[in-house]
Parts: sequence; C-alpha cells; structure tokens
Amino acid sequence: MKPPIKRLSDLKGGSAAKGVYAPPTPKVSRQKKAKVLTPAERAAFLASRPDLKPKS
Repeated sequence: MKPPIKRLSDLKGGSAAKGVYAPPTPKVSRQKKAKVLTPAERAAFLASRPDLKPKS
C-alpha cells in the first residue's frame, strides 16, 4: 500500500503559512523594451549584412 501524500504543511521545520516566500515580482518589468527600427535604419542594417538577405 502507498504511503499517504505529504503536504508542505506536514513537513517539519516551520509553517508555510508564515509567508516564507517573497511575493513574485512581475517578469515583464525586468525585461528591456525592444527598439523598433525605422524603415531607413532597417534598410541600412540589411545592406551592411548581406548574409541576412532572404534567399529567392
């Protein structure tokens, strides 16, 4: 027969209800905002990188 499932509150060493863990911080606020290239900047970048040109 299987032993009963243990819960976090069943473990020794404290209570999970005390607020052991810090509240999660939003990940979105830590991400850098992407720079959107203007059409002129995009054309200049692609002209400088011939390996990125689409194959046709």
